[in-house]
Amino acid sequence: FMSPVFLGIPLMALALTLPWVLFPTPTSRWLNNRLLTLQNWFIGRFGHELFMPVNLPGHKWAVLLTSLMLFLISLNMLGLLPYTFTPTTQLSLNMGLAFPLWLATVIIGMRNQPTEALGHLLPEGTPTLLIPVLIVIETISLFIRPLALGVRLTANLTAGHLLIQLIATAATVLLPLMPTVAILTATLLFLLTLLEVAVAMIQAYVFVLLLSLYLQENV
Repeated sequence: FMSPVFLGIPLMALALTLPWVLFPTPTSRWLNNRLLTLQNWFIGRFGHELFMPVNLPGHKWAVLLTSLMLFLISLNMLGLLPYTFTPTTQLSLNMGLAFPLWLATVIIGMRNQPTEALGHLLPEGTPTLLIPVLIVIETISLFIRPLALGVRLTANLTAGHLLIQLIATAATVLLPLMPTVAILTATLLFLLTLLEVAVAMIQAYVFVLLLSLYLQENV
């Protein structure tokens, strides 16, 4: 899970730029091909679902969050291919995405509606004795949000890749010794791979969905 270097070139940079090359680009024709039509339908549907609960001023983030969603899904899915490097298993990258976006939502809330933004730190109807304690707890929970965003994505992908590696190694070792057990292990590996494909998509969606919820609180 270390960032590999080949001929002095950090492969992290290549892994981050490659997904953009794979996306079909829009054309000026009246009719698009099937792939481009599917991509446009997916982006439109995703944007509609994501920003339905968000107020109108928050819709300025639509392009940013939709691009981030496509980017994360592409990185996660490409990382499941053999002999590839997954940048989203690096906590530094995930924190680099989570912290600035979370901070932007907080700054927007403090600038546009400071009373409501600070009001989230103290729930209504709190007993007087609990007010100082609750303010400290809510402040800590607010600052833990970007850490939770980054760690959740990193931990889920890293755990899945480690499980695939361990089960694949076990299947390879058991094949000459116990073929029946090796076949069962390989079947488990196939099912786990399908699960990891789902996890790769779900974790990208959860990352962007939580950011949109933080934005909704502050807009």
